[in-house]
Amino acid sequence: MLFRKIEALIETHLKSGSEKILLVDGARQVGKTYIIRHVGRKLFPNFIELNMIEDSLGGRLFSQTKTVSDFYLQVSMLAGNKMQQKDNTLIFIDEIQAYPHLLTLLKFLSQDGRFTYIASGSLLGVTLSETSSIPMGSIRKVRMFPLDFEEFLYANGTGKLAVSVLREKFERLETPDAGAHEHMMDLFRKYLLVGGLPDAVNSFLETSNIYSVREIQAEIHDYYAADASKYDGERKLKIRRIYDLIPSYMENRKKRVVAQSIENKRGKTFGNYQDEFEYLISSGIALNVQAISNPVFPLIESAGKNLLKLYLNDVGILSGILYGNNIRAVLDDLKSVNLGSLYESAVAQELAAHGYRLFYYDNRSKGEVDYLIDDYDSLSAVPIKVKSGKDYTVHSALTAFVKNEDYHIRKAFVLSNSRTVSQKGKIIYLPVYNIMFFGNSSPGSLF
Repeated sequence: MLFRKIEALIETHLKSGSEKILLVDGARQVGKTYIIRHVGRKLFPNFIELNMIEDSLGGRLFSQTKTVSDFYLQVSMLAGNKMQQKDNTLIFIDEIQAYPHLLTLLKFLSQDGRFTYIASGSLLGVTLSETSSIPMGSIRKVRMFPLDFEEFLYANGTGKLAVSVLREKFERLETPDAGAHEHMMDLFRKYLLVGGLPDAVNSFLETSNIYSVREIQAEIHDYYAADASKYDGERKLKIRRIYDLIPSYMENRKKRVVAQSIENKRGKTFGNYQDEFEYLISSGIALNVQAISNPVFPLIESAGKNLLKLYLNDVGILSGILYGNNIRAVLDDLKSVNLGSLYESAVAQELAAHGYRLFYYDNRSKGEVDYLIDDYDSLSAVPIKVKSGKDYTVHSALTAFVKNEDYHIRKAFVLSNSRTVSQKGKIIYLPVYNIMFFGNSSPGSLF
């Protein structure tokens, strides 16, 4: 079984006796159902699982369930013998987005308190935005992502002690041993190929067959695109078009979305596609990086709505689209191939999984900074530059950025293939895999 950090969060919540119902959000195929089922069966003798998509395609028992008593009656038809007490009965409502009215009902189930509940869904961000009565105060919503790099390490046999040693070196800004570095870079490159979708990771572990891994990634990529089919006509086509364009944006120098390219129509602006962007982001299938006009803490205060970059939620899907079954381009780090988009996508995926909101800075005269994140300890913005080549010390835009006294930058990071950890002024150079330690010690903390 794959180790998932969210397991501890779910277990702690279910043991806490909290009146709030945990709502696990996330894109398809990131492992929500599996991990909830695992924890639920471990903690509760009476585990009742209700899949609302299956119900909507079959008996539709819950399609008109609006009251607590009606909900209990329908559950009793399926598992009445398991409905006992709150401390030994967990009711898991999976794919709850199939019936948006059940999201409202969660408030009343929580108040009734007869049993323990947990819910999950694949498009909860979208569904909640369209639900008229959101049960605020009665739910605790958390988002689940594909495996991050640390979880990928554990899946591939790296011990927690080894990760702990690397973390200590990261915190002390010490260069890792050559052997450890080569091992980490080998696994990082494999992570670029495999990504963090559980089915793809399991296939890689079981078969070491890139063809099998790519088949799974392509199928999930198609699932994501098909999720927009709930919409009709023109909106569905726009969502699909934007989603299909994301890899090509990654290959552009600026990497940001160009509104006029979506339908190849001049005069189109971001405002014409606001709903489509919101769908891709809320559904969890795309990660958004917002432009910043004034890069000071807190970044959200100066986030622009009309400029953004979109990344696929899994770097393995991106590498499959870009390189197919040719793994040598990534594993051998070929000089003729620019792996910048893969490195940047992996960093975006990692930061998002660790709870960071993602921003970037781009100025026509001053250049671009790949990522900006908030550091709540120092109350300052932290710029991050990602470099996939050997010229990792060349970054004129970042150098100028940190020198600007108006930005109050205390530290900046350059992530690259290089083993050497060093600091030049405010700029700290780190091996790219150290991104797994950003924000892991405490929320918003870099060290």
